[in-house]
Amino acid sequence: MFSAIRNLVVRSGVSGFACGIGLLGCVSSVSAVDLGDVDFSATWEQEWAIDMDQGKSQKFEAQIEPQWQGNWLKQRWTLRLRVRADGVGNLGPATHMPFAYSGATAPAYQNKRFELGIREWFVDGALYSHKFLPDMEWRLGKQQVVWGQADGLKVLDVVNPQRYREFILDEFEDARIPTWMTNVIFPIGEDSTLQVLWIPDTTYHELAEPGTPFQVTTPEEVPVPAPGEQRQIRLSEPDKPGHLLEDSELGLRFSTFTAGWDLTLNYLYHYQDVPVWFQQIQRNQILISPEYKRNHLIGGSASNALGDFTLRAEVGYRTDRYLTATRSATGGINKHPELSSVLGLDWQGVSDTLISAQWFQRYLFNYRDTTVRDQFDQTFSFLVRSDFVNQTWRAEILALHSINNNDGLIRPKVSHELLSELKIWAGADVFYGSRQGLYGQFSERDRILVGFELGF
Repeated sequence: MFSAIRNLVVRSGVSGFACGIGLLGCVSSVSAVDLGDVDFSATWEQEWAIDMDQGKSQKFEAQIEPQWQGNWLKQRWTLRLRVRADGVGNLGPATHMPFAYSGATAPAYQNKRFELGIREWFVDGALYSHKFLPDMEWRLGKQQVVWGQADGLKVLDVVNPQRYREFILDEFEDARIPTWMTNVIFPIGEDSTLQVLWIPDTTYHELAEPGTPFQVTTPEEVPVPAPGEQRQIRLSEPDKPGHLLEDSELGLRFSTFTAGWDLTLNYLYHYQDVPVWFQQIQRNQILISPEYKRNHLIGGSASNALGDFTLRAEVGYRTDRYLTATRSATGGINKHPELSSVLGLDWQGVSDTLISAQWFQRYLFNYRDTTVRDQFDQTFSFLVRSDFVNQTWRAEILALHSINNNDGLIRPKVSHELLSELKIWAGADVFYGSRQGLYGQFSERDRILVGFELGF
């Protein structure tokens, strides 16, 4: 079995990468290493989505994720694969490896109907009371790192890029793209830690491709020809970072607990995960040249349980936010510093019930009237979730509403734990509002879903 896994790693280009940065040792010799007892588990998730407007299947997707865990040289390792098979194939991608992936992170094989690759592969370890090094815990390899606790939208949870084949409808756990990184945590006193991230992986958001159901068309996010524009639009190859050291990303998070408050201070030096769509007029055509740009994110979070209530807050300041503009004189792009935040209040005053409300805000500094997006943008979310019949049934509804564009998304769902390892569900994703808005652009993409998840 491990010989087969080794072959998969080598084909996907990960072997040389892992050996090169010292994450997992030399993969080519893994079959000769005594890995001791190995634990195996797996999940099989099957979901069927039906387009409510067209009455056609949008996807019929099986996603199987086998996972192995064991010990190697007294360290704990985890390997999780992903096998995806979609009987419909409408969501893409059309290519084997979308340009957003680095060679080390891309699936070994991927197309509209099938995907095979390494989901996560990391080693956990710790070093305490060493003569020369401070105490620390570390995780090395392909992994996810979660910053922030917001539902539906993100403020600080931007360490990992995200897959947008289904807009924001995927669970965050499934939509995040694990990347290769070094993740080290240093304890500071009894109640504080410092997390240090080094991310040499140049992988960014996988966007929905043209012609797929969730292709982004709102002018707030992508260039849109002006009414009556006769020029053709030509998209050039993206200018994508590709240097292991020079294009690395760095993250720091200080966490502490004091007077009942969980507090963090966050810093991330990274590339904006969506390319900047620079535009240039060339005679009878408009050339769009995507380019990834650096950005500093500085922020923090706070949360506190106050009886039946939990108060949550996140704030993030981005030094360079590139947004589409209405005039081509600036390359069709304006750059602004941006302040994003979310304030959330959760109530659990009724047994097995959660009611949560969130207020998201985004504010652009040095605003110019040629920027397509409003200077101050607000979105509200409301979540009600209740468990009943000995917590074997769950009913929930999540609603997101944009104040600026008067559009939104409503997501009802009912799930049932049929057996200890089998869960079934049914739900819907309903969009409304103007097609110029972030949610309203998908107003003809409402869908119903049924599915199950089996663990073994």
